[in-house]
Amino acid sequence: MNLTLLTDFYELSMMQGYFLQRENPAVVFDMYFRRQPFGGGFSVFAGLDSVLSHISSLSFSQEDLAYLDSLGSFHKEFLDELARFRFRGDIWAMEEGTLAYPGEPLVRVHGSLIEAQLVESALLAILNFQTLIATKTSRIRLAADGGAIVEFGLRRAQGVDGALSASRAAFIGGSAATSNTLAGKLYGIPVRGTMAHSWIMAFASEREAFEKYAATYPDATVLLIDTYDTLGSGIENAIKVGKSLHASGHGNFGVRLDSGDLEYLSKRVRERLDAAGLTEARIMASNELDEYIVHQLVTRGAPIDAWGVGTHLVTGGGDPALTGVYKICARRSGVVWIPTIKVSNNPEKVTNPGIKQVWRFTNSEGSPLADLIGLDDDPPAPGAVHRFHHPTGDSRFFTLGDYAGITPLLTLRMKDGRILADSPRVQALQARAMAELDRLDDTYKRLINPHVYRVSLSTGLRYLKARLIRENLPSGERE
Repeated sequence: MNLTLLTDFYELSMMQGYFLQRENPAVVFDMYFRRQPFGGGFSVFAGLDSVLSHISSLSFSQEDLAYLDSLGSFHKEFLDELARFRFRGDIWAMEEGTLAYPGEPLVRVHGSLIEAQLVESALLAILNFQTLIATKTSRIRLAADGGAIVEFGLRRAQGVDGALSASRAAFIGGSAATSNTLAGKLYGIPVRGTMAHSWIMAFASEREAFEKYAATYPDATVLLIDTYDTLGSGIENAIKVGKSLHASGHGNFGVRLDSGDLEYLSKRVRERLDAAGLTEARIMASNELDEYIVHQLVTRGAPIDAWGVGTHLVTGGGDPALTGVYKICARRSGVVWIPTIKVSNNPEKVTNPGIKQVWRFTNSEGSPLADLIGLDDDPPAPGAVHRFHHPTGDSRFFTLGDYAGITPLLTLRMKDGRILADSPRVQALQARAMAELDRLDDTYKRLINPHVYRVSLSTGLRYLKARLIRENLPSGERE
């Protein structure tokens, strides 16, 4: 399916205006977000590969052009221009799986004004959603404290496209597997599933249902024990089947709880399994879980080994959307780049002008200390003491001299409309995210009131921002 028309209508209206007014200079746009989702201390950047794939395939089909013509809003010469359209710009971006923070560019788009305008809507839709879901999954994984997270969200996701994107993003964020078989095929994610209550109700008895399932999957038997009576027939029938499997030399046996008081039930089930000699049997829990419920159960000592998480994972439960925006930061006039700024009465909505880079300062263990947003042609000198200005551009600052490394986070990912590298395997993206989380100080990973990671402006960017704010204020409001 050609998704080139997956864009807000006003993007096309503006594009036609640029075309007819012969106003199509080279520009640079930034994509960034304004606040951390879920009240958390970090976000996991995800969705870039999907964005690059979308942008590289943009082209208006004859069917697309006929539809646009039918709307009566577009001139023939503009539609003829669209028929020749291909994205020929450059894209700089962070690597997927990188931890990201408010205000810092995640993606930088270089291209003509018309090109850059067209990609805005899809870019934001993809990155906002996948970054939200990857972040949510990482929070649940941290709450599980080593327990495996299995993404069960297909049937509760926001449509089929949302389900696929959520499965991909969830794996980057730390899930061990997905129930979504198509996502497994498309992205190479491990797939996993147990059984539904319908399996048990389809047989004459719970015992028979368990035995038939075990006969079918003797080395991957996980029995759902809450269809009738969890601590009565459910666990007792499961124990009988589990002992029979164990006596036959089969392993990887477990049970799943999908309702009730998960702390109480898991503790009683663990006692019964251990008393029956099934000490290696695993307990899996599901049922409307999120990071707070998982954290509470882990803190209370619930002996749960794996977690099936669906609704609140794939929908970003607790926060409906990442606050990602896409803003022009520079335009070229002749051979000169002109920085641009949006001024607002809300300080957090004032944009950072100019073509920028994000530098991450780390200690000798590789743990991040602070991020510095600065002009791309003014990198921080290694070994020097640097001043970090408050992101709103006011007078607050701190200095940092005790660090071991400085890493630029934005790298060139697309040149002249061509993707520069093959799509990375999601396993590598997940590994990056997990490594970055491991290096992040625990104070930033608290579920409630996490420490705020410092993202600051360089001295050069602060001065540029202040100057452009003064120049764009009404004359009566200037100092």
